[in-house]
Amino acid sequence: MGILQHSHGILGDLTERREEPDSLEFDDIQHFLMARPPALAARYEFLTFERATAGREWLTGLIDKVGTASAVGSSLLDARWVTVGFTWNGLQTFGVAETSLATFPEEFRQGMAARAGVLGTIGANHPDHWVGGLASPNLHAIVVLFARDVAERERCRGEHERYVAQCGGVEVLSALDLEAIPPFDYAHEHFGYRDRLSQPVIEGTGVEPTPGSGPPIKPGEFFLGYPDEEGPAAGLPQPEILSRNGSYVAYLRMEEHVGAFRDFLRAHGETPEQQELIAAKLMGRWRSGAPLVLTPDRDDPTLGADSQRRNDFNYAKMDPYGYGCPLGAHIRRMNPRDTAVNMNRRKMIRRGGTYGPPLPEGVPDDGIERGIAAFVGCASLVRQFEFAMNVWANDPNFHELGNERDPIFGTQDGTFDLTIPKRPIRKKIKGLPAFTTIRGGAYFFLPGIKALRYLASLRDGV
Repeated sequence: MGILQHSHGILGDLTERREEPDSLEFDDIQHFLMARPPALAARYEFLTFERATAGREWLTGLIDKVGTASAVGSSLLDARWVTVGFTWNGLQTFGVAETSLATFPEEFRQGMAARAGVLGTIGANHPDHWVGGLASPNLHAIVVLFARDVAERERCRGEHERYVAQCGGVEVLSALDLEAIPPFDYAHEHFGYRDRLSQPVIEGTGVEPTPGSGPPIKPGEFFLGYPDEEGPAAGLPQPEILSRNGSYVAYLRMEEHVGAFRDFLRAHGETPEQQELIAAKLMGRWRSGAPLVLTPDRDDPTLGADSQRRNDFNYAKMDPYGYGCPLGAHIRRMNPRDTAVNMNRRKMIRRGGTYGPPLPEGVPDDGIERGIAAFVGCASLVRQFEFAMNVWANDPNFHELGNERDPIFGTQDGTFDLTIPKRPIRKKIKGLPAFTTIRGGAYFFLPGIKALRYLASLRDGV
């Protein structure tokens, strides 16, 4: 989960980086996965193109507005940042040659909706129930419009609406407006958990990992054309100009059932303190961000706010049996740390934001949809994102738990449990309800800037 709030740290780190001979090509990489713009609002628009020429015309006029990693790291921050991505069907509609399209990986060619069985998006999460045309083969592209505030976002929306009308043959299938929820001094989502607590550091950015975050990860795990953790780049989509500096992103629109979540806490905790402990056991952290491994019995907001301490822990030595952080808690499943192998090949970059109004405390569910619209960026959808969804989120026997899925993010239907280890008797909560529902999703390819110009320059029959 990555929420729209003011950015801290990485912008400054990128500004002060030193260019090296084999460093990342910051001026050719879209900013989206490299650094967050200082945005409190955004708009996601999902597009379809009636014909190739319409899409190329639209892209030609938009390329110069696409933010690069180099620009975000400078002191010349614009009030707006644009990110552009394409589905495989979108690349096909643009006129990319069939020989080139065939070099993209199978999971991307199929699209997220067709991968429901692998991802575990079944039942209420199944693509049959998705909104906004996200499961449609006519979904061709996404444009993300970032803005400093809602007023600026509305100006961006109007500007892009007029531009689309001028192009002709370009249609907005659906759109989603996002904005940060108060209080604005730290990132959090609708359940109240502090967010942006751990992200991989990319080798070559000059950013130093915080204690407990692990070593910098090879750039090829996130951006195509660079060495990854196993060696030089291989098997990339062709031609190279199309794939280099690009990334795959998995988009998920996840509704959060805040009323049901609060009802669950009240049903399993007699006091506010007990309810907070249950919330912490579900996540693996207190809502302040303080990890249960380091402070299992009481919250420590100061620890949760301290980026140098809040990730400095492990599971194998510090909490092997889950007495602090349950084995099935969200953060322990989605980042097993030292209790899993090959972790450097599973790391992903998370971006996104909250949508919908916050539900005030003490107010029953109002029927308004609210949640997180998130992107997961990587170089291999199957090795990174799909593995996380299939095994970490939805395998009932992960960590040999027997009948559990991720309590926050997994597909829940009332038949799975949550085990809370405790001396001398462990507690098992049976029939966990669904706190979230996947309302839509898609796989996009985020090309580099040169690749965007290449796509815009394609001609029919060439």
